[in-house]
Amino acid sequence: MGLFERYLSVWVGIAIVVGILLGSLVPDAFSAIASLEYAHVNLVIAVLIWLMIYPMMVQIDFSSLKDVGKKPKGLALTIVINWLIKPFTMAFLGWLFFKGLFADWVDPQTATEYIAGMILLGVAPCTAMVFVWSQLTKGDANYTLVQVSINDIIMIFAFAPIAGMLLGVTDITVPWDTLFLSVILYVLIPLIAGAVTRQKLDKADDHSRLNQFLATMKPWSIIGLLATVVLLFGFQSETIIAKPQAIVLIAIPLLIQTYGIFAIAYFLAKQMKLPHNVAAPACMIGTSNFFELAVAVAISLFGLHSGAALATVVGVLVEVPVMLSLVWFANRTRHWFGA
Repeated sequence: MGLFERYLSVWVGIAIVVGILLGSLVPDAFSAIASLEYAHVNLVIAVLIWLMIYPMMVQIDFSSLKDVGKKPKGLALTIVINWLIKPFTMAFLGWLFFKGLFADWVDPQTATEYIAGMILLGVAPCTAMVFVWSQLTKGDANYTLVQVSINDIIMIFAFAPIAGMLLGVTDITVPWDTLFLSVILYVLIPLIAGAVTRQKLDKADDHSRLNQFLATMKPWSIIGLLATVVLLFGFQSETIIAKPQAIVLIAIPLLIQTYGIFAIAYFLAKQMKLPHNVAAPACMIGTSNFFELAVAVAISLFGLHSGAALATVVGVLVEVPVMLSLVWFANRTRHWFGA
């Protein structure tokens, strides 16, 4: 785990402070960037999101799908958690906290946008960081690759319908054309581009050119993430300065969701008698989020200044320390599972 991944929350925290300061000092610059928009997609943010997503997609090896029939129980657990449980518990917690427990502290429109951001996080299972979590728990690397590949394919078809349904259930107007456009822009096209790039770079199947390319792209991916955070918090600097408690309010249900989903998945994995090297990464995939996609879609659907965009970025802030604590727990409880 590299320096950046290990201290991701620190870098994101610094980017948040920088964004808020710049948004207060040079608001006109951020207004100019916000105006660079086409079809509800901010062009600057779109480029930055692509810098994040594209290298992750290059890492996916779809030739691993030939092993999809091996250890089917672990794959079934991942699919059930990601697509039948997690999105719905996230929507419920968003509604419970922002329409109930926190209703007196957040105005109704902002509360609705926070819920929307949480839903988008819940419908986007992790694609890249899960390889780190799998490695840290001594997971089966090849099987983790199979799980991620299957989830990416499901995401193409399931993300928009599930997100649209849950947004509609929570009384949020769903712009379906923008939602489908976001899936095409931020899932389908990067996935195809990543697969083509991998095929061209890894013809010898020795991963040397592929690893060199990924090492070259990694700094750009980091720049994309941190620049996106700076812009998002710069756009919302006035709101955050006026209401700093917003970040804390959003983080509370996100923390409950993350630990709760892991507990459900880990319990089911133990009941299914999965080996630890399959159970741990399966639970990590179901627990962590593809926050880059959630951020991009939140911006496309609700705008750069929206509470939905803020909620997805708070998801970035809390994810790494929480996931590291779960890695520690999984390693300490290895003896609960069979060899």
